[in-house]
Amino acid sequence: MDDKIIIGVDLGGTKILTGAIDQKVNILGSPVKLLTEGNGTADSVVKKICGSVEETLNRLNRTINEVKGIGIGSTGPLDIEAGLILECPQLPNLHFFPLRKTIIDYFKVPVFINNDANCLIYGETLYGAASDKRNVVGFTLGTGIGCAVILDKRIINGSTGTAAEIWHSPYRSGIIEDYVSGAGVSKIYKSISGREKTSVEVYNLAREGDIEALQTWQEFGEHLAFPIAWTINIIDPEVVILGGSINAAYLFFKDSMEAHLRKWICQVPSEKTKVIPAKLGENAGFIGAACLVIENLK
Repeated sequence: MDDKIIIGVDLGGTKILTGAIDQKVNILGSPVKLLTEGNGTADSVVKKICGSVEETLNRLNRTINEVKGIGIGSTGPLDIEAGLILECPQLPNLHFFPLRKTIIDYFKVPVFINNDANCLIYGETLYGAASDKRNVVGFTLGTGIGCAVILDKRIINGSTGTAAEIWHSPYRSGIIEDYVSGAGVSKIYKSISGREKTSVEVYNLAREGDIEALQTWQEFGEHLAFPIAWTINIIDPEVVILGGSINAAYLFFKDSMEAHLRKWICQVPSEKTKVIPAKLGENAGFIGAACLVIENLK
């Protein structure tokens, strides 16, 4: 094993988090966080990605020649084999953008991409909350809702690379992401209170004991139970992991989610399958992305 490092990039609609690991998956230094400004041009988003990689190397006093590869977990959907961002609502100006080739051309090192939810749950399966499990389903709850399926410690991409892209699945009067997302939290809160607040503000209000905010999170938990039930009934995982920024409110929606979930899944998994919070925090995404390099360059 050489001593080259691996860079992981977690590209979301709101933020970019980039960090480095060694080949034994030890985190090196502290990750670099930037706002994505997802409504910006393709050039501006790419500039931020490249800048975050360069800043990570600068902090470690390393050069790109000391990098084995770069893994990118990007908000999707993606064409993983071609390295393209497809029609992504979180990055509206990067539709059908050749992300992998662009980063390869810039840094001249191997680059691998996958869905950001896949990477986050992959990191948690290999080195986090489910490190003792082989078959895992996970959800990322943030700007949108992401889902990942890990079987036998490997990401399931599907025949077109869009396995587990449940965000667009029909639910009530729209799609599931209308209800289970940051915007969904705001929508629920407004329906209860008549006031507009961001999901972060609703979280802070709940921490202060605000009744309407607490009701919002209870209703959010009820909505979340449905996609979890869908995937448990199809995949029968050992465990379900919940990650992402909204998971900070886990204790506010946990009981409601569990109560509704157990009604909609089969008896045996209802008794055995646990839903647990992610363990690696915001580092899970870039760790999982970096592990794409290890997996693909074996």
